[in-house]
Amino acid sequence: MFISFEGIDGAGKSTAIDQLKKFLIDSHLNESIVFTREPGGTKISEAIRQILISNDYEKMDPWTEALLYAAARCQNVVEKIQPALESNKVVLADRFVDSSLAYQGGGRGLGIENVAKLNKFATGDILPDRVVYFKVSPEVALSRVQRRAETDRLEKERAAFFQSISAAYDTLIAKSPAHFIVIDAGKSPVEVYQALKAAVVPLIEEAIH
Repeated sequence: MFISFEGIDGAGKSTAIDQLKKFLIDSHLNESIVFTREPGGTKISEAIRQILISNDYEKMDPWTEALLYAAARCQNVVEKIQPALESNKVVLADRFVDSSLAYQGGGRGLGIENVAKLNKFATGDILPDRVVYFKVSPEVALSRVQRRAETDRLEKERAAFFQSISAAYDTLIAKSPAHFIVIDAGKSPVEVYQALKAAVVPLIEEAIH
């Protein structure tokens, strides 16, 4: 079982995932689970992450950005995700291919299909069984991001960037509605976490047992 978590920056995704991770550890379910994030998850991928989020590289070309994300993802798949799945582990990933389709395909205007082809090569066509999408309006997400003490290179983008990403996610969900679990991330953090827990824990328990 492979589950990824998606959403635009400011959706509260990572906060809810951290709470879920704590619950799974406290419930002793974590022994059968591999947690990862993107970009990152392995030493090489984390090094690429630092380039991608650094404010030193604001002039990065969109295709350079897409290729770096794909490179980080490739290493994460080969080194961490694929071995875990082959060992019948449950993989929980904070972002995966859909992030690139939305951010670079939609936000950067490279085209969803073009970025999908790149990532099919990078991942060996490994895709999540289910995708949990934290849905929030671009306006709310941007206001949350702007309240942060520090923002990375992508989080400093203008409202139009967030709107394009949100629209791309909507397109992906419309194409494969049964593949996505949509959570209303405009609610309070407690409500968002409870919705995440209710949606994901039964899937994990079924996969483990």
